[in-house]
Amino acid sequence: MCIFKVVFLLFCTLFICASSAHIKGQFSTKEFFKFLVKFGFQKTDIHFQKETYGYIFGNITSNEHFKYPITFAVLDRRHFIHYYKNRDIIDKEAACQIMFQNLNISAYHPKCNVCGQDLFRRIPCTKGKLCIDEDTPWNVIRNNQFTYVIQNTGQPRFWYISMVSCYLDEATCSWHHYTGAPSMDNKTLTNSPQNIDYDFWLVNGSPNTSLFNTLVYQFSFDRQNTLELYLLFWLCYVILVPVQIYAMRTQQHPVTKLFTFSLILEFIALCFNVLHTVKFAADGIGFENLSVAGDIIDIMSRTLFMLLLLLLAKGWAVTRLELTYKPLVFGVWLAYGIVHILLYVWNTTEVDIIEEIDEYQTWPGWLILTLRVVIMVWFILELRNTMIYEHNITKLNFLLHFGASSLVWFVYLPIIALIALQISPLWRFKFLLGITYSADCLAFCVMAHLLWPTRSEQYLLLTSSDYTANIEELDEFNESPHVVHSDTIALTTAVSVNADDEEVIFTRPPQKNGTAFS
Repeated sequence: MCIFKVVFLLFCTLFICASSAHIKGQFSTKEFFKFLVKFGFQKTDIHFQKETYGYIFGNITSNEHFKYPITFAVLDRRHFIHYYKNRDIIDKEAACQIMFQNLNISAYHPKCNVCGQDLFRRIPCTKGKLCIDEDTPWNVIRNNQFTYVIQNTGQPRFWYISMVSCYLDEATCSWHHYTGAPSMDNKTLTNSPQNIDYDFWLVNGSPNTSLFNTLVYQFSFDRQNTLELYLLFWLCYVILVPVQIYAMRTQQHPVTKLFTFSLILEFIALCFNVLHTVKFAADGIGFENLSVAGDIIDIMSRTLFMLLLLLLAKGWAVTRLELTYKPLVFGVWLAYGIVHILLYVWNTTEVDIIEEIDEYQTWPGWLILTLRVVIMVWFILELRNTMIYEHNITKLNFLLHFGASSLVWFVYLPIIALIALQISPLWRFKFLLGITYSADCLAFCVMAHLLWPTRSEQYLLLTSSDYTANIEELDEFNESPHVVHSDTIALTTAVSVNADDEEVIFTRPPQKNGTAFS
């Protein structure tokens, strides 16, 4: 129950950074700087003209009067790094000058730099009118105040959108800090904060042809095609889950129940992610809370599956009925689950947006990979010990196939985490998502095959509902060194129960050396 309490607390405290294509909110000048979103725009295809361009369009207004317009910035990584790193300078007047010193050469301004790129908008815009920088009204999307058209002619790129309380003095072409509302005489600025309301979209493709590219229109380039991935694996689980539920009902056994519960958790997580992604494709917002729930339930499913692998490696329900070192097994499982969830939280809240890294390139990520490798080594050692003391051919075959498939599942994550280091961030998320879901789905399919009732009854220790014998005594008998398992010598056990004193007597045929056991 502890892990469920931890998950509940994380749900209460988790702060999710927006990754929407539709951004709405309010900016206060007292914040000085606000990062809004990072969005990947696809490569422009000149053969399709503007249909493959990226667009940023929307409205930025205020109910208050601004003496000077502040800045809405749309920057690629090359321009963004220097600008972003200097936002924390204590002296905000100096911060404005340093942040924009490189951008003065690159950014367009009708008076200070007519040869620059279209990187800024002076905000807020007057309600009901276009922004002051929109000098080509025909280029602005209908019912919006501004429009950017992003052209990535070389390759896809990330663009970073932010607001900052800095304004350009057109007389001197120098940047200054906007402190707040103008004074009564309208000559100076006070420290009274002012607010700006924003509502804008970021899309890949022309808004006029959005119906023709629905599956990619709302998505950042690094998240494109994830909807197809989710739907593909959802269809796989739609088939697998009912089949496994039927198997569980046919064979009431703890191993089958534990595996089925893990599978159902994975299916629920996938359903949550599918719902979020489908809605995101429609409105650019989706169900963020549902997506977070799906990710955490997915982690719980994988950790529960890992627990099942450890239990089977120790021979539980295959060669013995009693589980040894219970505190250690469940302690490691709980620790792995908590660390994995903390990694998810860390990656969501603590990793700087400018860092183009995935979750496994952080110190919690390396920790979870190390812990996974340690558990894998432990799994191999436990499986080896179990196989040494097992002589039944059927059970050995099961353990051999089980160990091979489980080892692949354990080792795939560290390997793809290393491969991901060499992959561009624009493709890395899709790569990790595809490999992870493929490996998990394959592992569930293999386990369902191994634990199918007609097959598993040959090697799982099954007990009927009216079984009243002493389990510990039976387990000691099963592990006795005098017991010789063979596919040619059948073990015959006769159980005689005395109705008066309920005495249980085990008998078996004489051994090859002439001794008898009773």
